[in-house]
Amino acid sequence: MADYRLSITILSRGGGASSVAKAAYRAAECITSEHDGQTHDYTRKGGVVHTEIMLPDHAPREYADRAALWNAVEKSERYKTAQLAREIQISLPRELTQEQNIDLAHAFVQEVFVNAGMCADLCVHDNGDGNPHSHIMLTMRPIEQDGAWGAKSRTVGGRKINTVDWNDRDKAEEWRKAWEDFQNAALGKHGFDVRVDHRSYVRQGVEQIPTVHLGVAASQMEKRGIRTERGDQNRAIAVTNQMIRQLRARVRKIENWIYSQPIQDVPTMGDMLSAVNRVQNFKSQWQRIRNLQRSAQVLLFIQQNGLYTVEQLADKITELHQQQYDLAGDVKKKERRITTLTEHLAQVDIYKQHTAVYKKYKNLMPKKDAALNSLNPFTKSKAVKDHEAAVKKQTAYYEKHTGEIEQYETAATYLKDHLNGYGKIPEKQWRTELDGLLTGRCAQVERYYKLRDDVQNTEALRRGAEHLMCDITPERTPPIKAQAVAL
Repeated sequence: MADYRLSITILSRGGGASSVAKAAYRAAECITSEHDGQTHDYTRKGGVVHTEIMLPDHAPREYADRAALWNAVEKSERYKTAQLAREIQISLPRELTQEQNIDLAHAFVQEVFVNAGMCADLCVHDNGDGNPHSHIMLTMRPIEQDGAWGAKSRTVGGRKINTVDWNDRDKAEEWRKAWEDFQNAALGKHGFDVRVDHRSYVRQGVEQIPTVHLGVAASQMEKRGIRTERGDQNRAIAVTNQMIRQLRARVRKIENWIYSQPIQDVPTMGDMLSAVNRVQNFKSQWQRIRNLQRSAQVLLFIQQNGLYTVEQLADKITELHQQQYDLAGDVKKKERRITTLTEHLAQVDIYKQHTAVYKKYKNLMPKKDAALNSLNPFTKSKAVKDHEAAVKKQTAYYEKHTGEIEQYETAATYLKDHLNGYGKIPEKQWRTELDGLLTGRCAQVERYYKLRDDVQNTEALRRGAEHLMCDITPERTPPIKAQAVAL
C-alpha cells in the first residue's frame, strides 16, 4: 500500500559533508572532488535504477555533467560552514511500475524545483525490497541569466534577506503538499483507488496512532521473519488502534440505540434486568452459570451507578461516550510521545554507535592545499606525497565505512534538529520521560478494561430491552440502528 514520506536535509561543509561525495554515492558513480582532490568511487553500489541531471533553461549546459555541476557548487562556496546542497528523499508508491515511478519523480522534480530555478540531481533507487524511493539533490544558490552563481542572500537595512524563497519555512509544507498531489494524481491515472495524505493523523482529525518508519534494515529483517524493536512497536500500535476503534464503535452503537427508543412505553430498568436472564435458551450448565454471572455483574453495575430509570441509563451512556473520547485522546497523545522519544533514542544509539568511526574518519582528513603552499621547496615534495597518501587513505576508509559514516551524519543532523534549545543531547531526560510513559500504560489499560466492562454491561441491558420489546410486541423487531451520532 502506498505510504507518504518526504524528508529534507541540508548538506553542510561544516558538518563534514561533500556534495561531490554525496552525488557520487547516490548515483553510484566515480567522481573526483576538485575541492580536496579526493576520488569517490561507488560504481559497485547496486540498486540505482535511474539517474539524471535536470537544469533550468538558463543554466550552463556543462552542468548536465554530474561531476561538473557539483564541483562548480563546491567551488562557489568559500566558507567552512557553507551549506552546499539540499537533499530531499521521497518514497515512491509500490503500486506503480518502476517506469511509472521514474516518470512520476521526474515530473515532480521538474514542476516543483527545476521550474523554480534550481538545478536537480535525481536518482531513483529500487533494490526490489518493496521500498522504491528517490533522492533529489538541489542546488541552493540561484543561477543568474548569464550562467553565474548568484548570492543566497543580501543585507538590506542591516537585515539578511534571502534572494530566493527556497529557504522560507513555508516552502517545506508547500513541497510536501505538492508531492501528495503528484502521487495521488499518478495513482488515480493508473487506476488505483488508494490515496496518500501529507498531513499527520492529528491534522487529518483521524483517531489513530501513527506507526514508526521501519527503515531498510528493520524492514528486511521483518520480511525474513526476524522480529525487530520497531516492528514490535508497530504491532503494539496496531493493537492499540484496533482497541480504540472497537470501543468507540461499541459506545456509538449503544448511544445510537438509546436515542432511537420511543419516548412512551419504555421498559423499566427492572424489566431490562429480568430480560437479561431470558436472552438465550441455554443448553448447558456452563452457559447457565455464565449467564447468572453476567446478570450479577449487570446488577452490580446498576447499583454502583445508581441507575433506576432509563433517563439515568441515557446519562450513563453519554458519560461512557465522554470517557471513551477522553481515554482515546490520552492514549493517542502519550503513544505519539512514546513514538517520538523512541525515535529520538534510536538516533542517539546510532550516533553513539558510529561516533568512533566518524571521529577516525575526520582525523584522517589531510591538510589543506594552502598549508602545503607555505612549505619551503625542500620539504614540499615529500609533503605533497604524504598529502596524496592521506587522501587515498581517507577515501579508502570512507568507502569501507560509508554506511556507518552516513548513519552518523544522519543521526547527528536529526538530533541537532530536535535539541529544542538544549546545549547537549538530553538522553537521560528522554529515557526518564519514556520510562514514565511506559509505566503509565498500565493505568491506561486499567481505565480501558473498566470502560470496556461498563460497555459490556450496558450492551447486556440493551439486548434485554430489545428482547423484552419483541416479547411484548412479537411483530416488532429490534430497533434499527439510527444514523451514527457525530463524535
